Amino acid sequence: MKKMLRHKANFDILEGFLSELLSENIKIRQLLDSESNKETENDKHNRVDILVENSQNELVIIEVQNTQEYDYFHRILYGTSKAITEHIKQGEPYAGVKKIISVTIAYFDLGQGKDYVYHGTTVFKGIHKGDILALADRQKELYLKEKPNQIFPEYWLIKVSKFNNRINNKLDEWIYFLKNGEVREDFTAKGMSEAKEKLVEMKIDEKDRKAYQYYLKRLHDIASENYNKKVDMDKELEMAVTQGEIKGKMEIARSMKADGLAVAIISKYTGLTIEAIEAL
Repeated sequence: MKKMLRHKANFDILEGFLSELLSENIKIRQLLDSESNKETENDKHNRVDILVENSQNELVIIEVQNTQEYDYFHRILYGTSKAITEHIKQGEPYAGVKKIISVTIAYFDLGQGKDYVYHGTTVFKGIHKGDILALADRQKELYLKEKPNQIFPEYWLIKVSKFNNRINNKLDEWIYFLKNGEVREDFTAKGMSEAKEKLVEMKIDEKDRKAYQYYLKRLHDIASENYNKKVDMDKELEMAVTQGEIKGKMEIARSMKADGLAVAIISKYTGLTIEAIEAL
């Protein structure tokens, strides 16, 4: 998916996916550098999979994430924040801040929820009147926007693993494709026919196929290595706990024996053998 969506020759595929997701006709102006330079030694890279600018001068971040990251929500926030600061010129007024649309395609269960597509925007709601804050008339004229959420970043989270393969709309066709790597004959979503052609082309590319198989094998190797390390650590921890328990029981038995209690009673309450108690 990363290779297919990132390639400049496949803009029609990426435009199709974004158009169905955002329910508007998306045109991509340019593919931007997706790894920004660090300003200082301790600064973090803004490493995103795909960063494009659409015809409305908005920035769209697309991340394809395969593995669990507990701080992934923080990573999304950092990516949008970094993109905002990096794409405003020095000395430019705040009105020059670009609208950011962040799209995450997650192949793991991100967060906790029953749905497979989530959309997040910034809404200012009155705590007394319950009304939704809108822009002033002059702001609407200047910025051609109606609400503050059209200025603030918005977030789309697609949890591919939660999708049950039931097609209810054209966006579902895209999610089916993201999950299963195939395009059904009855699919009509924008960009889907182009995606199907590219998919066939990529599948017959022997070099890519072998590289992908090696990548999958490497994932299995890493998972197996981590699993074995965990098993060894669990065993060591179990042994340490067991040794600590035995040591504690021995100390109790030693005290009970010093107080003159019978060996049989000590054995009953500590679980130690009579031979071990007599040897104290």
